Amino acid sequence: MEKGKKRAGQKFTQPESGSAEAAAPETASPSEVESAQALTEDLEHMKKELEKAQQQSNEYFEGWQRERADFSNYKKRIERDQASLSQTISGNIIKKYLVILDDLERALKHRPSDGNGALWAEGIELIYRKLLNILDQEGIQRIPAETEEFDPNRHEAISYEESPDHTSNQIIEVIEQGYMHGDRVLRPARVRVAR
Repeated sequence: MEKGKKRAGQKFTQPESGSAEAAAPETASPSEVESAQALTEDLEHMKKELEKAQQQSNEYFEGWQRERADFSNYKKRIERDQASLSQTISGNIIKKYLVILDDLERALKHRPSDGNGALWAEGIELIYRKLLNILDQEGIQRIPAETEEFDPNRHEAISYEESPDHTSNQIIEVIEQGYMHGDRVLRPARVRVAR
């Protein structure tokens, strides 16, 4: 019912200003009170549901972020493992060709200087250079053992000898060349070391 309208069976009188009647609020009917309480309860229920939905949404979002980070780490680990496996496989194959390279080097050390043997030696040297070029393209580098001190991670000592021309732990001679693939030693250099 609107303010200022007369209810059926009631007299409408204007309250005097300053009287207690003027300050008193209009009382609501019991159905209006029940309706207001029901709205308040619904509002509280909706607030709880919203908080619950927000909490669940946050849990799902955090779980999704964790799963995404786990998947990213898994992907990186797989890529790293595949690169390592590829390097290991190619290293194992290349190691087999290093024996051929050693044989070619020995043959070229004793090459004939004249006649048909000299022509044959030139052909062997061309094959040797091609093989070196292929290894270089695969990232295989020779260990420069002649200029290094003995390092058990890069060299294999086949003998320790007294040498007045060398300091202790200096490499006297390289018996068999060593090779690296990136930072991995494929085959250590076999060397004679000074005491």
